[in-house]
This record gives sequence, C-alpha cells and structure tokens, in this order.
Amino acid sequence: MKFCTIEINGKEKVAVLSEKNRPITIESLGFDVNDMNDLIKRYDEFEEKIQTALKEADVGGLEETEYKLLAPIPVPMQDVICLGVNYNEHIAETADVIDFTKKADTVYFSKRVNRSNDPDGIIPSYDFVDSLDYEVELGVILKKDAFKVSASEVEDYIFGYTVINDVSARNIQLKHQQWYRGKSFDGYTPMGPYIVTADELKDVHDLKIECFVNGEKRQSSNTACMITTVEEAVSELSQGMTLKAGTIIATGTPGGVGMGFNPPKFLKSGDVIKCVIEGIGELVNTVE
Repeated sequence: MKFCTIEINGKEKVAVLSEKNRPITIESLGFDVNDMNDLIKRYDEFEEKIQTALKEADVGGLEETEYKLLAPIPVPMQDVICLGVNYNEHIAETADVIDFTKKADTVYFSKRVNRSNDPDGIIPSYDFVDSLDYEVELGVILKKDAFKVSASEVEDYIFGYTVINDVSARNIQLKHQQWYRGKSFDGYTPMGPYIVTADELKDVHDLKIECFVNGEKRQSSNTACMITTVEEAVSELSQGMTLKAGTIIATGTPGGVGMGFNPPKFLKSGDVIKCVIEGIGELVNTVE
C-alpha cells in the first residue's frame, strides 16, 4: 500500500492510495487515527483491515483539486537519523573537502526536522547560506520499537520507505566542523510524496535512485551501491539505543551532489529539484 498525508479544508488527513492512485482517507474507510505517526504505531493492528476495506470501498479516490498533498510525516517524532557518505562515488567526489576515503565505519548524524517540507514545497533561501545543495536519499520508517535487533530481524520492524531530499547548506556544514546545523534549517527536509509499505518493494537494495536539477540529471545510481545496507544500519543503531516506532532513517546519497562538481553546481533561486526513487515516486521542490 501507499500512504500519504493530505490537507482538506485546512485539516490534515491520513490517506491510502486506491487502485487508481488517488487518495482515500483512512477516516472514510472507518479507521480513526490522529496522524501518520499514530497509524505507523498501530499498523500491525490495522494492516489487514485496511487492505480489506480498500478492496471493498466503492470509490476511486479524491481528485487533485480536492486536496493538497503534504509530506507523509509532517511532524516527525524525533530527529531524522542520517547515514553520511554511504555510496562510494559520493566519498570520492567529496574527498577534496572532507576526506572519508579511509573511513572504516558508518557515519551517523541527525537532522532536526521541526516540520517536513511538502512535495512541491518551496525550499527557503537564507541570506547566510551561499552554497545550497541537494541529496536524494532513500528514507526508512520503522513501525515498532527496535532494540538489540539483529540484521536478519530488521525486516519485521520496517513500516515502509519514502523519498527524502537532504538539503544541505555546505558553508554552514563546514563552518561548524559537523553537519547538524547546516542540514537542519526549516524547509531543508522535503519528503514524499508517499510512504510505500515494505511489502510492496521486492528488493529495496535494487532501486534506481536519481536527482534532476532543472531537468539536468545530476545523480544516478542504484540502492544496491549503498555501503551500509538498511538492515545493517538499523541493527547497528539499535545496539544500545532504542529506535522508537516512527523513526525515520535517511540512508545516504549517491555521487553527483552540487559540491562534487568542479566548479561546484550549487542551487540558486528558482531551481527545480526532482528526486526520484524507483517504485516509490517523485519528490519535486523549488528553491525560493
């Protein structure tokens, strides 16, 4: 199934896509959930019931003019956990700026997201940012608390996957010698358009992952090229640290970011960024 969050008459609603790829609110199918985080935590209880209700529903779903598509998880419960330099080509292209060519272990950091940016949302411009960059990433969402989970058990903990653009202010990132502030400004985490449940993807480590800026292909790879897999990351993170249901993990970006070009190709006002992951969808945003 594909889930999304939509806005109707100023109210946020959780929805599931019909066979015609139109959203049907969970509420109209007879389920009472507060938001996407609530659905995620109760998904094992609701999964089969929603599937049945969806098949029996005699509706095609809402028309585009009837709703606004929001980020699937508008307000994450905690900071997004990110994997840094998790594709070899990204390590290579950034070596002149930050040398990770000799790294042995996964790089983890977090990203503050007060509110996720929507599909078609505007990425803000800040006068103190002179090197705005893009990073297409596969986002992983957990459906139950994970603690001391083995890699072989991780599949049972995953709710689904989404597309994330890890927008980054490179000058701020380098200024502070760490990544938290430069990646955490309001509007810097576009997400969506949907969450695709784990059972819908045959192999999450064989998906084309791409990013386009104004139609120009900048990033093009496959999730098979990730150094640390989804299972390895969730398992390692859960050793000694509880990952709560609803946790979002961004699994790193392939080569082709603006910082990696010579000269760099940073974003400017009016640029349109399209992040695409096979089987999940397209996330399109414009720079203010």
